[in-house]
Amino acid sequence: MVAGSAAFFAFDGIPFSKPEQPEPPKVNTPAVSPSQKPPLTAEEEAKAAEASLAQSAKEQVSPPQPAGGAKIIHVNPSPNALPGMISVTDPSKVNQALTVAHIPEADLVEKTEQGQLPIRASDGRRPFDVYARAWSGSRGARVAVVIGGMGISQTSTQTAIEKLAPEITLGFAPQGNSLSRWAQAARRKGHEILLQLPMEPFDYPRVDPGRGTLLIDAGSETNLKVLHDSMGRFTNYTGVMNYLGGKFTADPAAMEPIMADLGARGLLYLDDGTSARSATEALAAGSRAPFAQGDMVIDQVQDKNEIMKALDRLEAEARARGSAIGTGTGFDVTIDAVAEWSAGAKKRGIEIVGVSALARDPEK
Repeated sequence: MVAGSAAFFAFDGIPFSKPEQPEPPKVNTPAVSPSQKPPLTAEEEAKAAEASLAQSAKEQVSPPQPAGGAKIIHVNPSPNALPGMISVTDPSKVNQALTVAHIPEADLVEKTEQGQLPIRASDGRRPFDVYARAWSGSRGARVAVVIGGMGISQTSTQTAIEKLAPEITLGFAPQGNSLSRWAQAARRKGHEILLQLPMEPFDYPRVDPGRGTLLIDAGSETNLKVLHDSMGRFTNYTGVMNYLGGKFTADPAAMEPIMADLGARGLLYLDDGTSARSATEALAAGSRAPFAQGDMVIDQVQDKNEIMKALDRLEAEARARGSAIGTGTGFDVTIDAVAEWSAGAKKRGIEIVGVSALARDPEK
């Protein structure tokens, strides 16, 4: 895909940018708002997550059942399944068990000093498989929409979780606040979630993705530590996606250790499709990492009518090719447009799916 032009926006006081090109115009990055609360420490996040899980365990001693006598369905077989739940092996044929979706599978977690990192289970199950959103499995036109920037603005994050259809995938920035809480809330609502990784763009540091950026000159050992620091902020994501990163993703030597780690852990990599130089597709195939690539950024222009036009083009592309992936940022205007479009798209026969449903999986 041809790279878009860079443009920065203040997202609840924190700069959030559009895709960059090799030589972007000079930009002035807005300063962080004084009212922005500092991120929780790893210890504070861990305590909050532990308290939430403890409360969830109390609530689910006797798992609640849906009205009409239907059983809660657990998408993947697991020794951790609660009493009264049905275990099935094909997530495309059933609905996810939203009552427990926010609880990480114990055998898919590696406890480290950097937090709980996702890993493959001893029986081969991957976070990509277990945390993927269910879909119909049909051959009709399918669209995945990924809205990033979650966790930065508390208000926008809550609005996105509540207002967007549960089929919309949400991407969380590791610099955000209360990520465990927000990720759990998103999973409870049925959203598939991703971790956004800040990566070195062209013209860094004038264009700066923020704390935790993967840098070419940092070396693989440092970058893997930075990667794991970001990974440990929350759990239950099917994979990761780039935030900026035109320069980093174009450097196979820098990107290969990252992709190898993702593949070993059983995580998806989503390339937002804005850099024509990205080497991620070939690296993913060689690293056993499921891979997906965005077809367009839907909110290059922050205007509802323009975003609706972009979504219409995305829908047309899905009808022509069978599927399409759009990416955007959680601005209020984007959330409003996507919520309105998705309601109509379903009536027009478009199936909106989690991004995992459109990934190429080298292990299948």
